[in-house]
Amino acid sequence: MAPPRASAPAATPPPAALDGPDSALRAAQAEPLHPPLSGRQKTLGILGAAALVAYPFVFNTPFPQHVMIMIFLYGMMAQSWNIMAGYCGQISLGHAMFFGIGAYSSAFLFVTYQISPWLGMLVGIVIAMAAAAVIGLPTFRLRGHYFAIATLVIGEIVQIVVQRWEFIGAATGIWLPIIRENQLVNFQFNDSKIPYYFIALGFLIVACLAVRHMERSRLGFYFRAIREEPEAARSLGVNITLYKSLAFMLSAAFMAMAGTFYAQYVLVVDPEVVFPLTLSILVLLMAVMGGVGTLWGPLIGAAVLIPLSETTRILLGGTGGAVDLIIYGALIVVICLFKPEGLIGLVRQWLPAPPAEREADHGDS
Repeated sequence: MAPPRASAPAATPPPAALDGPDSALRAAQAEPLHPPLSGRQKTLGILGAAALVAYPFVFNTPFPQHVMIMIFLYGMMAQSWNIMAGYCGQISLGHAMFFGIGAYSSAFLFVTYQISPWLGMLVGIVIAMAAAAVIGLPTFRLRGHYFAIATLVIGEIVQIVVQRWEFIGAATGIWLPIIRENQLVNFQFNDSKIPYYFIALGFLIVACLAVRHMERSRLGFYFRAIREEPEAARSLGVNITLYKSLAFMLSAAFMAMAGTFYAQYVLVVDPEVVFPLTLSILVLLMAVMGGVGTLWGPLIGAAVLIPLSETTRILLGGTGGAVDLIIYGALIVVICLFKPEGLIGLVRQWLPAPPAEREADHGDS
């Protein structure tokens, strides 16, 4: 009689199968949501920070410093618009109204009551956020281009009201006096653009840090859920009106900050300058060209369009307003055809993701 055949050893189940679905869930939760930066990305970040700090001292003439200040300022405004449109999916064509509110609030309080523009900026932020909440409650019932049209009309109405409001200067606007004492308190630096450079850079960093924190928090996930599938988000208990209002208010706050900075930078505020529709469109173009719904896209768009605008203005003797818009439109068409995700797509090709993120993407595919 043949001896009994030894049975093959049973295959060892994977750890997740031993403990059941809970173990797999815990393993998934333990994975980092955002992989760490690669060595190349860290090196480029350090070099970029050093270049930004050294820039105003290397290029110590007014024009290159002015161009960088405008890049920082418009980068912050594009980032502001990106919060509302890129993350929450609500296209606004009236964001200039919040810019104007910030500019007029600080300028009026400074000229009339000698209140520091820093405090005036806080007042402007509060007013802008309150205006965003009031405007948002009825208009968030509208969808798609109807909301965009509503914000456009409201922005134009605000500009017309300010043009006829004698208490704050009407169409003449507000001219800020030049004060050479206590320059930091009065937010006026008459001897150099370097302080404006670093303040604008600081404002931009604050906006970017806020967006970075937002997109990695529950709030950012709610915003993206509302953008992608609002009805599905509502069915899961997301208060769509509340979170759209929060996005609108946060976006308005950064636009008001930019308005205060601009008022102190040029020392004159009038409705045609701080409430124009062209400002809302330009901010939209920067975000779209760079890449909406991303952290770096609006900055890339500002870094491309502002030097282009300033260069055409100088080369054409100040008459290049239409030419730069034509170039903007041509660039948008080219990007939509070849890089629908914006210029951020080219940057990602040149600067690959960390290995862990590439492996995750490969696994998903």
